[in-house]
Amino acid sequence: MRKQAGFTLVEVLVTLLIMSLLLVAITQVLAGARRTRDLVHNVQESYLAGPAIMDLIANDLSGIVIANRQKLDYLRVEDNAKFGLDADRLDFVTSTNSVLITPNSSGTSYLRSDFCEVGYVLKSNRDFEGEFLEIWRRESFGVDDEPFEGGRFTFLHDRVRRFDIQVFNENGVDAEPIEAWGIATADEEFRGLPTRLEIELELELAPRLINEQSTRIRAEKRRVVYRRVIQFPQRLNVLAQVRPVPVIPEILPADPKNAGAGGGNGVGSPGGPGGGFPGRPGGPGGAGNGTDFDFDPGDVFDGLPPGAGGGGGLGGGGNPFGG
Repeated sequence: MRKQAGFTLVEVLVTLLIMSLLLVAITQVLAGARRTRDLVHNVQESYLAGPAIMDLIANDLSGIVIANRQKLDYLRVEDNAKFGLDADRLDFVTSTNSVLITPNSSGTSYLRSDFCEVGYVLKSNRDFEGEFLEIWRRESFGVDDEPFEGGRFTFLHDRVRRFDIQVFNENGVDAEPIEAWGIATADEEFRGLPTRLEIELELELAPRLINEQSTRIRAEKRRVVYRRVIQFPQRLNVLAQVRPVPVIPEILPADPKNAGAGGGNGVGSPGGPGGGFPGRPGGPGGAGNGTDFDFDPGDVFDGLPPGAGGGGGLGGGGNPFGG
């Protein structure tokens, strides 16, 4: 009887075991690659989001508007806290073009405002209440009587651990920070435009798929702090103290009293030009002083009656103020 070829049970089991080990190894490699990809994505996302938010705040503050405004309307910083987390608020008026577009009255086109109200507000995170905050940007088309209220809100980030703003009214390492600024109940010295702002924003890395993927990083390593110093230029402080008011000058009619009073010196020189206004003839020149200065040797000064000297010249064109 001929013997049939085939695999024994032991050989099949060994083959299955080897294949299982290979599949487990490949699965672990793929899972590790996926975790690394998600970790890099989370870190990169947070590292990009933080500077983007800080650049947006700095760009808005660079166009702050204080001309023809009350000190209480320059800048307002409120010291707030939500669930034990710093949640300060910042409001001001800026000349930076609005980010949001607004349709016109007919709805045929969209407009951007050259001047708008801007604010940065922290709200509670509804998915992680008490653990994280959300930061929103407030913007109002144009400027109204309440520059720190109203407007539309734009979402910026949902895993904020801290948003702290410190105000300094002087430079130097020994300067004392001011927590609130521009509040109606605050003293006069805490209104207007400060010297600089120091803003700190703390974000936490967000897991891309499941929370267990972030356990490989310690809690303090999952948080990134961004800090920005906003120094207001000196020209703004000067503008805050000097408030120019545009006025249209009033042009008065010519007045005969503005005639010139210059006199000749007695040798025939004409008198000074008369005063007047632009586009109008000047007044008559003044009479000479009546004294003849003859510089011949041995001559004496001959007293002459007033007006006997040089006659008054024609009046010149006057300046706008009748000089």
